Amino acid sequence: MIDTFFNELSEVLSSDKFVGMTISKPLKSGDELRNVYVKPVVIKGNKFFSFTFRYLKRDETKNFDAVQTMEQTKMLLPERFLNAALFTTEEDVSLLVSKKGKATVIRRPVKEQRSQNTQHDHLKNRLIDVANPWWFKLGLTTREGDVLAEMQHKYKQICKYVEIVAGLLKPLKINSGRKIRIADMGAGKGYLTFALYEYLTSNNIDVEIEGVEIRPDLVQKINNIIKESAIHGFRFVENSIADYVAENLDVMIALHACNTATDDAISKGIENDAELLICAPCCHKQIRIEMEKSGVTDCITRYGILLERQAAMVTDAVRALVMEYFGYKTQIMEFIEMEHTPKNILIVGTKDKNVRPKSVILAEIRDILARYGISHHYLVDKMKMNLY
Repeated sequence: MIDTFFNELSEVLSSDKFVGMTISKPLKSGDELRNVYVKPVVIKGNKFFSFTFRYLKRDETKNFDAVQTMEQTKMLLPERFLNAALFTTEEDVSLLVSKKGKATVIRRPVKEQRSQNTQHDHLKNRLIDVANPWWFKLGLTTREGDVLAEMQHKYKQICKYVEIVAGLLKPLKINSGRKIRIADMGAGKGYLTFALYEYLTSNNIDVEIEGVEIRPDLVQKINNIIKESAIHGFRFVENSIADYVAENLDVMIALHACNTATDDAISKGIENDAELLICAPCCHKQIRIEMEKSGVTDCITRYGILLERQAAMVTDAVRALVMEYFGYKTQIMEFIEMEHTPKNILIVGTKDKNVRPKSVILAEIRDILARYGISHHYLVDKMKMNLY
């Protein structure tokens, strides 16, 4: 009976009748692999079968051709799993194997109309498609378009980032058919910059993105990938954030720009009257040094590790207030869970005419700085704000 099931599978794999397959019920209760799901996909014009191996704490996805799919299935049944459900356009075929090895095949005709769906899961469920060639060139995936095991955390961060930015862009007038100009300050290896470009262009938004990066090797590498991928409206430029000349920005992004580089990026966005400011700060050294130098402590900051965390909160709170002073509605949110990166705070400023009075905001900035004996905040000084 197992051979009957395999013969049926072999036949539908070579046709357009295969809809999907589920392999379940592990032979050993302690097996970390709990289920396997199979669906047809088309990658670069070629037909494959995408296997999702669902473990207790992770999922792994691999793509195989028809011959390899048969080999994989025979490795799993019945040596590792006892049940399988094959879904076709015409019928459902179930394989049930007892622990003694007795196999039963059950067939049920399909009442509803079915068709084979070869759309990649990433296209349907994700805001980026990791089958695109630049993800392999960036080192996120295998050549076949599978996310590398060691890059799963980065992939989750990328997806979360695109999800957040997509939500922030929706209510803005910049998403209205005209070309929008975005600067990604301190763009690094380009993962998040590529993700944003891919999301926007796949939604038919005319965009021009400039990644600002000081390391020449990264700039050359990314520009080569852009050229090889025939991407337009996207480039990296070699420059520091402080020296970068920003013009007509609609969106300013600075993710993990170190210390006062985040302030430089915010100032560029404000000076350009950008509609949206997005930054994930990193390394809050300037204010920490100010707090240590002042000698002003309380029951929190007398402890070194809490002093460091308080310095980060003070730095970012003042940054948000400065953005509000210059006409931005601000919010601070979690970028990604702490288990993936400690740099998980995202400060967002959206242009808004209905902000609080400037005098109230200045008073709050003065109060925060005075409370911890801080003589100056880099962004406050850079924006030439008169606190007194």
